[in-house]
Amino acid sequence: MAQPTNQPTSQVLQPRARERRERILDAALAVFTRRGYREATMDEVAEAAATSKGGVYFHFPGKEALFLALLERSATLLLQRTQLALERTPDPAGKLDAALDVVLRLFASHRDLARLFLVEALAAGPAIQEALLAIRRRFAALIASELARAREDGLIGPLDPQLAATACFGAIYEVVTQWLLSGSPADLAEAAPELRRLLRRLVGLPDRSLDEDGTP
Repeated sequence: MAQPTNQPTSQVLQPRARERRERILDAALAVFTRRGYREATMDEVAEAAATSKGGVYFHFPGKEALFLALLERSATLLLQRTQLALERTPDPAGKLDAALDVVLRLFASHRDLARLFLVEALAAGPAIQEALLAIRRRFAALIASELARAREDGLIGPLDPQLAATACFGAIYEVVTQWLLSGSPADLAEAAPELRRLLRRLVGLPDRSLDEDGTP
């Protein structure tokens, strides 16, 4: 006979609840990208997640909360990958290149996600706009801390790290948005070399004629 467990029911169900929450977020991403934020409904999300509408509302009180949670999950992934790339790269120019590569690679491999947050979200409400602004600030702060360190070490000239980092993010944002709306360049990676040169000049880093692997 099986022995009774002393583990509380809430703890037994917690992993299931987390799994359902992630499944709902995955379904919401599919629905939002297919239908757009305004047209998507919680009923459609519930159907795509193979759960009840009540199950969706148990985790998310409304469509806006669901979108914000999806936005936070994606932003956390981007920031974690960028932080890891920065930690693994020793020199300032390499750090800037590494951050750029992470962003372009993530957006290129998740085009629907990029379109959702860079295009569709523009039609969303003020809470989502505020969240998007906060994410941009978090990413810029990550780059700004590296620029401040490079300035203190005398590797770049005097500049406002936060302003420079914001400008860097803005340049990347515009290139990715142009790619989403026009399809140019066909491959987002094609923009990387010119963006690298632009960002290095922007912050006063050496404009290398060759990459580390010897490729122009």
